[in-house]
Amino acid sequence: MTDASPDGWLHANPSIHSVRVAACDLNAQARGKRVPRRFAHKLETEGTRFPYSILNLDIWGEDIDDSPLVFDAGDPDGILKPTDRGFVPMPWLDTPTALLPVWMYHPDGRPFAGDPRHALATVLARYAARGLTPVVATEMEFYLIDDSTRQLRAPKSPNSGKRRPGAQTLSMRALDGFDRFFTQLYDACEAMDIPAQTAISEAGIGQFEIDIAHQPDAMKAADDAWFFKLLLQGQARRHGFAASFMAKPYPDYSGNGMHVHFSVLDAAGDNIFDDGTDRGSDALRHAVAGLLAAAPASTLVFAPHLNSYDRLVPDAHAPTALSWAYENRTAALRIPASPNAARRIEHRISGGDVNPYLLLACILGAALNGIEDAVEPPPAITGNAYALDLPQVPATWEAAIARFESDPQTPRLLPPELIANMVLTKRQEMRDIEDLTEDERIDLYLDTV
Repeated sequence: MTDASPDGWLHANPSIHSVRVAACDLNAQARGKRVPRRFAHKLETEGTRFPYSILNLDIWGEDIDDSPLVFDAGDPDGILKPTDRGFVPMPWLDTPTALLPVWMYHPDGRPFAGDPRHALATVLARYAARGLTPVVATEMEFYLIDDSTRQLRAPKSPNSGKRRPGAQTLSMRALDGFDRFFTQLYDACEAMDIPAQTAISEAGIGQFEIDIAHQPDAMKAADDAWFFKLLLQGQARRHGFAASFMAKPYPDYSGNGMHVHFSVLDAAGDNIFDDGTDRGSDALRHAVAGLLAAAPASTLVFAPHLNSYDRLVPDAHAPTALSWAYENRTAALRIPASPNAARRIEHRISGGDVNPYLLLACILGAALNGIEDAVEPPPAITGNAYALDLPQVPATWEAAIARFESDPQTPRLLPPELIANMVLTKRQEMRDIEDLTEDERIDLYLDTV
């Protein structure tokens, strides 16, 4: 039997030259250190130390003004411990390298409440206490972009040397034009244990989607989404172009979403959303009600950046109205057609620029709130949600920040310390981004989110 411990993994992979030890900050940026292989074994037993403030930097990587984690507290260190994922290869680097994902604790062993991964762990503990298990899948939309000039363009196909001229939805030719890139990407996903499934060509120029398979481990689903973003962006640069999850890189084409599909299993392994009918169970409708109630408060998580709100506009394949429906992609919450045993909810609001841990914490937490509260949702809509008079998500970044801070739903989803840190972060970003030109804003978001 192979030793699954970090040190055992390194022993089984002698080609690994160095290690990156990293945690996920509020903006889903990897923050960490490079460690030579000969010292990496200490990470398993001793962990490592970062300042608490490292998980609460702005999108530029700057400290947050007036953060209680910085000068007022003396900028103290937390303890970073390996997650149960262990070492993960980093196939996009030239030198054989491993990533050791970590999460933050206080010296006395308490989880640091400002760590996004701990926020999701708290929600999953609520499910476990009720004998429930969420089953989660994500749809990862992204653009491949030639950003070598000021004008963003689709990259040239390595096969034809030509650029994609326009939208080619579900085009085999668009996929085959980047066959070598996608083959290497899927090989890297296998090496990293990311269950990447179907790839499709999407509606924008150079836009694609890869689905990550349903799995009964929501923490692994969040890990996989975060790792996939790191992998895709790194792999694209090796091929001479960018890969971006930016919500709206092109004003005239569809934005990038990150749709989440989920169901919930009981202790016997049965789907609690299935009652043997196409309508679904009371638990499904209660979950829908919880999601709709929490959506305004959670919009800052679903759309965390200024550019996010360029995507959340009517008639742009991104839901703005708070509604639900059966088999209707204009609704924020869609109940897809499926066998009854696979009855699930598709959450369609969030952009590709999200933090996956915060996203799943808010979605799964809101659904569980609805189940516990046993509230009925409004009737499912039919027809075009954009044409109906319905409640809307906050339409601007400023409005979303204010709602996130003040709405009583937010503390039901996330810890107070994380909420306060997030508000300070986003207000600082909103202030400082005013000084940037539109080209500088695009350059900021293109690679970072």
